[in-house]
Amino acid sequence: MKMHAHYGAEILSHIKQLKDVIPGVKDHHERFDGKGYPEGIKNDAIPLIARIISVADTFDAMTTDRPYRKGLTLEQAFGEFKKFSGMQFDEAVVEAFFTAWRDGALRVEE
Repeated sequence: MKMHAHYGAEILSHIKQLKDVIPGVKDHHERFDGKGYPEGIKNDAIPLIARIISVADTFDAMTTDRPYRKGLTLEQAFGEFKKFSGMQFDEAVVEAFFTAWRDGALRVEE
């Protein structure tokens, strides 16, 4: 399971037009506190695109129904982001996500 980010980056590495996206794919499971994978990098060492993808991917994972559990409500998901902001997620990216949602720039359905 932890290898999917590596495999995704490897697959994309053969597509010249996607070279700027590869760091986001490879590092989107890194955590702001350094407890993520694959390399355990932290803070600004994590490419910004990876920090953004991390929030988007986690939001989707939390709010989508899965065969083994029902998705969280928006309120619950936002609470999780607030709780883990600065640890798992970049605080600035979380705040930008909240601002975009409040401003209607994101289409989020419950």
